[in-house]
Amino acid sequence: MINKKQRLTLVSAVALSLTMSGCSAFDWLIYKPDIPQGNYMETQQVEKLRVDMTKEQTEYILGRPVLRDSFADDTWYYVYHFKSGRNAKITHKELIVHFTGDKISRVTGDYELSSDFNTPLELSSLPSATEADLKPLLPEVRPDAAPLVEENRPTLTNQPEKTNEPG
Repeated sequence: MINKKQRLTLVSAVALSLTMSGCSAFDWLIYKPDIPQGNYMETQQVEKLRVDMTKEQTEYILGRPVLRDSFADDTWYYVYHFKSGRNAKITHKELIVHFTGDKISRVTGDYELSSDFNTPLELSSLPSATEADLKPLLPEVRPDAAPLVEENRPTLTNQPEKTNEPG
């Protein structure tokens, strides 16, 4: 038979264990923010890269790298790390740009390069525009200049003017 002192000890031990495990049992109720770090890059940005681009052109397209090689400025590291707050899923992507002199020689990493990557900018051509594309887009002109919505303005009646002069 359990006496009063043993019952109190048992209840307090159960209560203590429930409060200690309570944080993990109700973990889904706690808000945890997403944590993005580094250079987030769209695929369109990486597809603009071409061999023989200068460092300035590369920085214009991709932004400043997270890490530059300390001993030689010929390797730039673009790293993106994202940790989801809801399910703790981690996404890690990196792009490493190698330069020879001041020009891009090769690019490695987790991103797909454009099929035109090995074509230097000087040899690539811009897309041609057709005559239909050259016509300016003008807003539609309405035949009548009447307003689309009529405003209801209140009519004022003749009211005596109030003066603030002492009488």
